[in-house]
Amino acid sequence: MTLTDTAIRKAKPTDKTQRLFDGNGMYLELSPNGGKWWRLKYRFGGKEKRLSLGTYPDTGLAEARGLREVARALLRIGVDPGVQRKAAKAAGDERAANSFEVVAREWHAKQSATWVELHASRIMLRLENDIFPWLGNRPIADITAKELLATVNRIVDRGAVESAHRVLQNCGQVMRYAIATGRAERNPVTDLRGALPPVKQTHLAAIVDPVAIGGLLRAMDAYNGSLVTKCALRLAPLVFVRPGELRQAEWAEFDLDAAQWNIPAEKMKMREPHLVPLASQAVAILRELHALTGRGRYVFPSARSPQRPMSNNAVLSALRRMGYATDEMSGHGFRAMARTVLDEVLHFRPDYIEHQLAHAVKDPNGRAYNRTAHLAERRKMMAGWADYLDTLKVSGNVIPITRKAS
Repeated sequence: MTLTDTAIRKAKPTDKTQRLFDGNGMYLELSPNGGKWWRLKYRFGGKEKRLSLGTYPDTGLAEARGLREVARALLRIGVDPGVQRKAAKAAGDERAANSFEVVAREWHAKQSATWVELHASRIMLRLENDIFPWLGNRPIADITAKELLATVNRIVDRGAVESAHRVLQNCGQVMRYAIATGRAERNPVTDLRGALPPVKQTHLAAIVDPVAIGGLLRAMDAYNGSLVTKCALRLAPLVFVRPGELRQAEWAEFDLDAAQWNIPAEKMKMREPHLVPLASQAVAILRELHALTGRGRYVFPSARSPQRPMSNNAVLSALRRMGYATDEMSGHGFRAMARTVLDEVLHFRPDYIEHQLAHAVKDPNGRAYNRTAHLAERRKMMAGWADYLDTLKVSGNVIPITRKAS
C-alpha cells in the first residue's frame, strides 16, 4: 500500500526506527526522536544501495516521488544516482545534472576504480584546471567542436601541446560516456582530428651503452647521499619497475627468503598484480636496508615522515646530483636500459622481457598471462641481468657478454 500525507502526519515515533514504504524502493524512515527521512533503496552493480531524497515535511510526498522517478530514470540508462549526486555536488550545482563538469566527474568516479591513484588524480587535475573553468557549466549536449577547440588551444598557447592532446582525449572519453548514458547524441571531439599541432616525439632519457651503464653503476655505488636513496638507486636497475612502484614499495610485499616481490594490483598501472623475482644482488641490498627501515611500512620512507614513501623526485634528484643531465638518464630510463640490453645484447626472449616489464602480454590463444607465467625463466633472466651488471661495473671497458636464452 502506498503512503498518503494523512498517514505520514499521523505516524508517531516509537522506541525503534520505523520504515513506512511507498513502493518502488522508496520509504519514509521515522526515527525515535521524530525525524522523518525519505530513502530510496536500489541495486546497482549487484550491490544494494540507499539514496536520501530529503526530509519530511520540507520534502513532501509528491516531491519525493518525483525524485524517486528521476533516480529510477538514471538507473535505466546505467547511471548510479548516488554517484551522479556526488558528481553534481562536487560541481557545485546539484541542478546541473547534465553539465559537462557533472558528467565528467561521474565518468571519472566510475573509471578511477580501475586506475592507479596518481593516474586518476592527474586526469582530474587536467579537467579542473583546463576545461571546467570554461566548459564546466555548459550542458554537455550543447558543447560544439569550435568551443572545445578554443578551450584546448589555451593549453597549446602555453606550449603544452602534449597536455592538450591528453586533455582532448579525456574530453572525448567523457563525451562517449555522455552518449552511452543518454546525455548527448554526438561526440564533437571526433570533428577535431588533426586540429591540434602534432606532438614532437621524445623518448625518456636512458643509458643503454654497456660502457656507459658501467659508469652509471659505479657512480651510484659512490653516491654519498642518504642510505635510503642510495639503496633505491642501486635497486632500480635490478628490478626495473616503474619509479612510482619502486618508491611506494612496502616491506609486507617482499619475501626475501623466497627472493621475490609481490606488487599488488592497486599499485600497478595495468591494475594487475605483478611478481618481481629478485636476484641475489637485489636481496642483499634489501637486507642491508631492512636494518634501517624494516620496522616501518615503506622500504624507502620519506626523510620527513616515515608514514609516507620517498618523494617522486628522490631518485631523479640523486641522478642530477651525480652529474647526469635530463637528456642522459631518467627514473624511467632503467626500464629502457633493461629492455634494450636484455633483448639486443643478452638475447632473452622478448615475451619474457615484456612480461617482466608488466606490459600486456598475450598467450597464443589471446589470453593475458598471469603474474607467475614463465617464472622459472624470468628468475634466470633476472639473475643473468644482475650478473651482467656486475660485470659492467667492474670494468667499463669489458666486452659485452652475448648469450642466447633457452
